[in-house]
Amino acid sequence: MRFDAATADCRVCTYKEGLLSAVAHDLEIAVTAFAIEVDEDAWRVEARFDPTSLRVVGAARSGVVDPAVLSESDKRTIEGHIAADVLDAARYPEIRFVSRQATARGDELAIAGTLTLHGRSRDLAVTARRDAGGWTAAARLHQPDFGIRPYTAMLGTLRVRADVAVRVTIRQ
Repeated sequence: MRFDAATADCRVCTYKEGLLSAVAHDLEIAVTAFAIEVDEDAWRVEARFDPTSLRVVGAARSGVVDPAVLSESDKRTIEGHIAADVLDAARYPEIRFVSRQATARGDELAIAGTLTLHGRSRDLAVTARRDAGGWTAAARLHQPDFGIRPYTAMLGTLRVRADVAVRVTIRQ
């Protein structure tokens, strides 16, 4: 089975920190170009994500995303920083996850695999949960594990936390 942005969602959530974090925003970002191949017989998952396709959905406050908090211009500026400064998408044009093993436990699937991001490969364990709408997998990524320096501004008084949350939902 193959899934893409028409049949699935991939969201990245970033969180602010630092002295000036009160004037910054937690963000929800959509990955708009990706492909997920699932071989149910072999319990294998292979996913590819385009790092230039990240689009700011909006600012999050208390877990609620508001698309109107940031102007379209601010969103495009943030997207440019993500692609160029954080992910270095020109040098690393693909993010890839390949599973090695998957174990079913009721409505959960424990997936172990390798994530290649920013030119570095690391083991990643993900739990996918089934609900009425499909499957949702979530993971926390520690950017420095992949050689990524979390974004900073204003001489480091405003920065993105090193950990980001990634959620993939496959609709069925």
